[in-house]
Amino acid sequence: MSARDLFHEAVKNALQKENWIVTDDPLEIEFEEVTLKIDLGAERLIAAEREGEKIAVEIKTFASNSAVSDFHTALGQFLNYQIALEENEPERRLYLAIPVDAHETFFQTKLAKTAVRKHQLKLIVYEPIMEVILEWKS
Repeated sequence: MSARDLFHEAVKNALQKENWIVTDDPLEIEFEEVTLKIDLGAERLIAAEREGEKIAVEIKTFASNSAVSDFHTALGQFLNYQIALEENEPERRLYLAIPVDAHETFFQTKLAKTAVRKHQLKLIVYEPIMEVILEWKS
């Protein structure tokens, strides 16, 4: 099990400000003999007559000396989590939460843009100090 991300609580609070109910912290997904732990599971009721919307959120800070290394780790986790969710909870959409500074720098590179498009990464861009979500990118 990996340690909680530096901005875990900031993202959790930001989701709650947008009326998401955090249902799992962490969200554990079994995939045969492997247990995967995604940072958060949350749901929001869309309308009384419709089923709730469910998401899983993997939170990253991109705070190390190598954004490329952080991205390799985040992308690998995202792809593995996506496989497990498709098998066990196909109704749940997976998001990678990234801080606004990483979005404005590393995620503007050709490598990041290409990987996001090719692997269909859904992103949550958050501001960690104000604990708000700035953008949802699907």
